[in-house]
Amino acid sequence: MTPDKMHGIAAGGDPRIEIILVGMNGDLRGKQIPLEAQKKIWAGEVRLPSSTQSLDIWGDDNDDITGLSLSVGDPDGNCIPDKRSRVPMPWAPDGSIQVLATMHEFDGTPSFMDPRAILAAMLERYKQRGLTPVVATELEFYVVEPDWRETGHPSPPKGLTYKGEPNGFQLYDMSAVDTLDDYLQTVRAYAKAQGLPADATTAEFGPGQFEINLLHRADALAAADDCIYLKRIVEQAARKHGLKSTCMAKPYSEHAGSGLHVHASIIDRDGRNILDAKGGEPKLLKSVCGGMLQSMREAQLIFAPFANSYRRFQPGSFAPVDLTWGYGHRGTAVRIPDRDGPAARVEHRVAGADANPYLLLTAILGGMLLGLDSEIDPGEETTPSHVPENTTQLTHDFLTAVDTFRSSPFIADVFGQRYQQLYGDTKRKEAITYLRTVSDFDYRTYLPRL
Repeated sequence: MTPDKMHGIAAGGDPRIEIILVGMNGDLRGKQIPLEAQKKIWAGEVRLPSSTQSLDIWGDDNDDITGLSLSVGDPDGNCIPDKRSRVPMPWAPDGSIQVLATMHEFDGTPSFMDPRAILAAMLERYKQRGLTPVVATELEFYVVEPDWRETGHPSPPKGLTYKGEPNGFQLYDMSAVDTLDDYLQTVRAYAKAQGLPADATTAEFGPGQFEINLLHRADALAAADDCIYLKRIVEQAARKHGLKSTCMAKPYSEHAGSGLHVHASIIDRDGRNILDAKGGEPKLLKSVCGGMLQSMREAQLIFAPFANSYRRFQPGSFAPVDLTWGYGHRGTAVRIPDRDGPAARVEHRVAGADANPYLLLTAILGGMLLGLDSEIDPGEETTPSHVPENTTQLTHDFLTAVDTFRSSPFIADVFGQRYQQLYGDTKRKEAITYLRTVSDFDYRTYLPRL
């Protein structure tokens, strides 16, 4: 199915092309342009303010913090499209397409703020070593009723409840999949139309929670593109069926949070998986785990970028708190699903579904580089019969993660000092706003008693 011909799925109307930038928070911003005027996109003539890439979760450019907006005249940047990301929009009028772009300065250099450019720079480090990361993502998300704007909170799809209460845990429950089959079929149709390497779809623990796996790609930038497109697909499909999807890390207090797991291996110029413990260097796989664990606290703000993100990190949950590793152990921060052969790889299990895929992969691959450059001991292995004691832990506190990120030499090296300051300062404002806001919990708990 070609990008310009999408019969049988899309709605009627005038086709359009959307050129899209990915913001700091994984949000999509850009322009809709009539399809007949698409020439300007491919010529690199579309412009948006550079400050588009510095917007916080509320859409504020924070000029008082960044000095990147009105202080300097809010200058434009060039939106340079990546033709490889050109795909149909099956929810839009027939013939409509979308393309991802990277913000560039007028001197032709990529913007230091653009998440796609940041990941591309990390991949260049691997390329200079003759190495190629191979990555895949697993996205969890919830589907909720559309009345959340009126009620002020999410509620599960009615087909998964009885008298308004969830039917129970739905992990791998085919009846939950069957109940929302129309919605999931639309998700699969949209993914197929866009050529996404979508694989298994499973019901997860929470009511209306699902996971979709994307297959491995020997192009981490394309893998991040796949993930950001999948997030949009599940949202657009939900809208079509009168529902709402959410990638909030923890939309319900009493139900499981949503994660974004990443599988990664590394191949050399000859196509050999260098993490293969049997056919390669047996210590390298563990050293890469060590590098990921060593950098994990410093990068936690990337894996958990919002105040809500920290509600996932609870004792006894599947969101790892201890910086541990193990072979096939799903309670660890870094899991090794396979150690021998071409499928040898690591799985990063910390990030929430709310993470920006480009920044997430940059941080993970940066940690793996530490393990490539020097031998790092990941510590004791976690097994079903042995859990290491006195392990380092991730923080439960948003502001602590912000301060750790802002002072980290690892983050400065991987993301650049300018982006470290921009991202860290922006998130610090969000953390302070969160701490200053009196919640409904405060009123319900303390107002009647104090």
